[in-house]
Amino acid sequence: MPVQAQPDVRSSGSMERTRNDSSMEFGQNAAAASAATATPWGNKESPNNEDDSNGEDDGDNTTPAKVTDPLAPRLANNERVLVVSVTERHRETWGQKAEFLLAVIGFAVDLGNVWRFPYICYQNGGGAFLVPYCIFLIFGGLPLFYMELALGQFHRCGCISIWKRICPALKGVGYAICLIDIYMGMYYNTIIGWAVYYLFASFTAKLPWTSCDNAWNTQNCMPVTSENFTELATSPAKEFFERRVLESYKSNGLDFMGPVKPTLALCVFGVFVLVYFSLWKGVRSAGKVVWVTALAPYVVLIILLVRGVSLPGADEGIKYYLTPEWHKLKNSKVWIDAASQIFFSLGPGFGTLLALSSYNKFNNNCYRDALITSSINCLTSFLAGFVIFSVLGYMANVQKTSIDKVGLEGPGLVFIVYPEAIATMSGSVFWSIIFFLMLITLGLDSTFGGLEAMITALCDEYPRAIGRRRELFVLLLLAFIFLCALPTMTYGGVVLVNFLNVYGPGLAILFVVFVEAAGVFWFYGVDRFSADVEQMLGAKPGIFWRICWTYISPVFLLTIFIFSILGYKEMLGEEFYYPPWSIQVGWAVTCSSVLCIPMYMIYKFFFASKGKCQERLQQSFKPDASCGSAVPGQQGTSV
Repeated sequence: MPVQAQPDVRSSGSMERTRNDSSMEFGQNAAAASAATATPWGNKESPNNEDDSNGEDDGDNTTPAKVTDPLAPRLANNERVLVVSVTERHRETWGQKAEFLLAVIGFAVDLGNVWRFPYICYQNGGGAFLVPYCIFLIFGGLPLFYMELALGQFHRCGCISIWKRICPALKGVGYAICLIDIYMGMYYNTIIGWAVYYLFASFTAKLPWTSCDNAWNTQNCMPVTSENFTELATSPAKEFFERRVLESYKSNGLDFMGPVKPTLALCVFGVFVLVYFSLWKGVRSAGKVVWVTALAPYVVLIILLVRGVSLPGADEGIKYYLTPEWHKLKNSKVWIDAASQIFFSLGPGFGTLLALSSYNKFNNNCYRDALITSSINCLTSFLAGFVIFSVLGYMANVQKTSIDKVGLEGPGLVFIVYPEAIATMSGSVFWSIIFFLMLITLGLDSTFGGLEAMITALCDEYPRAIGRRRELFVLLLLAFIFLCALPTMTYGGVVLVNFLNVYGPGLAILFVVFVEAAGVFWFYGVDRFSADVEQMLGAKPGIFWRICWTYISPVFLLTIFIFSILGYKEMLGEEFYYPPWSIQVGWAVTCSSVLCIPMYMIYKFFFASKGKCQERLQQSFKPDASCGSAVPGQQGTSV
């Protein structure tokens, strides 16, 4: 079994006291008469944990049996013995350390590593862009990445329950993250569905986007290899994506999106089925799946890299990708793009890192894990740049044009430009199949992570109502998200996908993570957080990490958030038209998750706290003492 679920340890008190080094004494006066012997967070039950209750009813005048232990409390004749039963619910853990690492890498390495980083890199100075990128990785992204892994591993719970132990008033952060994950699931799985559509379309003798003699082609269609190809002409790959896969010409954007396209809905439904059977058993099922979904993209990337660099014109593409333009570093936009790219690439704040690390063993070296996984993520983005630009150089050579006129950002790069290049290669069917398999596995890993964050959070917060019925809950949750995602599968769904990408997680997550960082570093305190890390790893984080957590990382997040708000129109792009009413709806979507934070703070202060104003503030912003300790072996470790 890849995951070993810890057995429940049940012990009950009796009239005789059981000696054990790890026993916990219940009762504070002469009425107490029982102790429980349990080894919290252990793999084996203690040999002394049998139920030693005699099972007989005690009358009011019953005298307890003589206690031979000199440390046992003395009871009066008329006092009754209170029998206390304690249940320690132990959290399942990853079957192997590699499963956790692969899950984190799979979540961090997503479609954005392939379609966004290469474009952002060459647009902002090529090799010069790596300077601000690495600076923000070291001082901004990596400290936040490390923080979330350490938080999840120490407190061993999801993004909702964890706030009871940190700052109860900020529990709304957890609910905001869950709502953001729903928005992300509504459109991200649809993009994977596009890749599934392409995959099935590739199983033919000739790729359907190779020529212009198909029923969906227009008079403007012209192969890119034609000498008469102009800017007014459209390529077969572009028309296949827009007129065959999406059929967007049948809609009028968000004003009239048209009906759901059945074939596309079927592809997306297949994605949801794969997601369900990967998540329904928790880390027991996800730990097996990540061996395929996390490793397969690297195999394909290496194959595509070898093929790409062998194409004519590939060297020019790579030069274009890496040649530094140092003067662009004077432009503030380059630095903002670098900060945004490293943040969205590593993915702190989505609750995924908290959820995945919460299934680690308590003493796992999360510091080393943070360094390894974040480095692999950034190196993967860099590697993907070689794969993409070697092919862009080849396409520029074929079309006898410059590379900047070939490349596209976002979905257009992987659904139009790259398939276009594949169609001109020998063995195009094979290259198409493995390329879209890579896109599917890249996307599945990320959607696993986002949904698991929400599932773990809700199962931990509501263990009786949801946690005990995980399989049914996951089924109902995915069915709900699929129904909500149906508009993205209409003829105008591509506009809604871009819309949700900006107004769903794009803006809100930046504010949510800023509040999360403020709650941990300023309310909970860097010193207390560092002490928690020391209990796990045996050493307190160095001065560099403490300075980053206290000052640099929160400022890093606030800066990105402010500039993103100011440049939201640029995030939407100019490819699609958004009517005025849709902008208002978009801000409402953004506020729906952000408002979870102040609304819960109001609820906590006025309705869930007691006493005077100062007492209510203390109950709201200081860790809840009733949660107990998160340290193994201390009372209150059950999560």
